[in-house]
Amino acid sequence: MVSHAALQDTSRIGAPSTEATALAEDVLLGDMTSSAAIAAVAGHLLGATGADVVVCALTRFAPDDPSGWIRLGGRAWLREWVQPGSSITFLPPPGAGPEAALTMPWMSAQARSSGLVVVVDGELLPAEAAQDRSELERIGVGSFAATSLFARGEMFGSMSAARRTSGHWPEEAVADLRLLRATLTARLLLEESRHALAEAIETGSEVQLAYRQFFGSVGHELRTPLAAVLGYSEVLLDDAEHGTPELVAEDMLRDGPVIVRACEQLISVVDSLLGSGRTLSEDDQRQHVSVADAVADVVHWHRTPARTAEVEIFNEVEPDVTVWAHAAGVRQVLTNLLGNAVTHHHPGGGTVHLSAQRLLGESGRPMVRIIVRDDGPGLAPEQMEHVFEPFVRFADRDTKGSGLGLSISRTIAERDGGAVRGESHHGHGSTFWLELPAAATKDPS
Repeated sequence: MVSHAALQDTSRIGAPSTEATALAEDVLLGDMTSSAAIAAVAGHLLGATGADVVVCALTRFAPDDPSGWIRLGGRAWLREWVQPGSSITFLPPPGAGPEAALTMPWMSAQARSSGLVVVVDGELLPAEAAQDRSELERIGVGSFAATSLFARGEMFGSMSAARRTSGHWPEEAVADLRLLRATLTARLLLEESRHALAEAIETGSEVQLAYRQFFGSVGHELRTPLAAVLGYSEVLLDDAEHGTPELVAEDMLRDGPVIVRACEQLISVVDSLLGSGRTLSEDDQRQHVSVADAVADVVHWHRTPARTAEVEIFNEVEPDVTVWAHAAGVRQVLTNLLGNAVTHHHPGGGTVHLSAQRLLGESGRPMVRIIVRDDGPGLAPEQMEHVFEPFVRFADRDTKGSGLGLSISRTIAERDGGAVRGESHHGHGSTFWLELPAAATKDPS
């Protein structure tokens, strides 16, 4: 932590109070929910520290009981506990958006590095903390204690206390804050582990069901063209044995194209299965993948079919966007999405736009969304409900394809912690996107 006149030295704080120690035991070993644990800790700090307000922010997941919490867009959940008669509030004004919430970037960085920072006088903050000083003055805070709920490289949120008056905080109160910060962090880490285990069990059951459905669909899709090949071949062989050369030639011209189409469908299904198998079984590790490079490759591969279809492709991806994924998987999914956009177009051609945007996922993790938007015929709402199912196709029979592209794309994306989704408006085009974790400066795994 930076040493400065505005900051209280917390390196030699004594023992916490008996009440805080008992509360820490209840939080870790009792049966209270995480929301109740946070409220109990906030209530203790409100009295023990002499604070006018205690505020908690959660960034990894939503509180199990959202009562009293407000949502700050997709970034965090926020709740505060205020002394009767106090006018200090950290919440955005009524009707204001999440951008109106306090940020205090300098103190947030200090709390994240040390776990706890106590500001004895906001007016003494250094020049680089100008925004923090301005925000504290705006809400009438004189002194402030900020903590981060940070463990194993993950930020679960923060809990802080503020007073209208300036001055040092009692050592026992600071010790309580340090103990209860560590207690809540451990509790939230345990909570996330439970969530992860429950999700893994649920995912395992869903995977088993998906496999059964998938292989059932594969058997059906292979049986249909094989039955056509077998049936028409038997008819042609019978004609060849008992008919005249003229009849055989006539039947061959009639039935031969049916056999060829059935074989092409078989090859398409097998190629899709083999291609996805190779992509999903790769031994290479996830890595930083340049979205611009991946999109440039995929656009290059589709340049000829796009020109033939009179479809113009616009690449609007910025060069500095990077995801954490398997490189081959990213290109495979984008190939499927762009291939669909080029193939399904109006008779006179059309346009396809590729772009990328940064956003926060539901858990607060930075993500990148790679978007493929076309102005083709689009899909009806009832078609969109089934578009990700294996072997579902809405193109005419002359358009080649196995109906596996979107289903396989979703599987590849989910392997890397992402997703493939889409939306469409019948007659006005479709938009499908690949969403993947953004690459961090350090290996996020």
